[in-house]
Amino acid sequence: MMDMAERDRFIAREAYEKLADAYARMVDTKPHNAYLEMPATLSLLPDVRGMRTLDAGCGTGRYTEWLVEHGAEVTGFDASPEMLAHAIERVGGRADLRLHDLNEPLDFLDDGSVDLVLATLVLDYIEDWRPVFAEFMRVLRGDGALVFSAGHPTLDYILKEGGSDYFEVERVEMWWKGFGERVLMPSYRRPLQDITDSLRETGFTIDRLVESRPTQEYKESDPEGYEKVSRRPSFICIRAKPLG
Repeated sequence: MMDMAERDRFIAREAYEKLADAYARMVDTKPHNAYLEMPATLSLLPDVRGMRTLDAGCGTGRYTEWLVEHGAEVTGFDASPEMLAHAIERVGGRADLRLHDLNEPLDFLDDGSVDLVLATLVLDYIEDWRPVFAEFMRVLRGDGALVFSAGHPTLDYILKEGGSDYFEVERVEMWWKGFGERVLMPSYRRPLQDITDSLRETGFTIDRLVESRPTQEYKESDPEGYEKVSRRPSFICIRAKPLG
């Protein structure tokens, strides 16, 4: 269980405390999540039946539920008590869910005990990915896989006005309005090379990389938004495997 000092390492804690209820209510139909990021991420997942999986940064449990319903044994965690409460309500006792900060070691998992690590839209809140990837590597079996999604490395650079250095890992802030509340969301923007170097230095190789594209459902749900996201980067989704 995290104490307050550990919880404060999660830079988006206050934002998600405000957003949790609306996020849980809207995430399954909000186009940016349901029809842009999620299809791209799901395209990278194997048949998970019988797999032991880790849902790192499970949020309100939408991927946790998908994994369970497709036959996986799931351990999941999130740093936000409010988001986690929704995940527990959503999946009930079908998954082992706990409060945990991705900045901290995964000391509740043994070496080589996981077939698949899934980390969707959580790494943007971590400044240095190397310790996180090292822990993912430790808990993965040799033939396992890491699948993750994150903000596209060029998006925040494009949207930020002046003073940005693309080649640095930078803390950025953006006003989120899509969940019905205006919330200032902090995150970290990083260059593509930092992503690939972080994987390589912790023993991973990229098996496949997908840049998300909106689906037909997105176009039907939000035609104006579709025109924007169909022509600019939004999310980068990667499947990585241990070297060797």
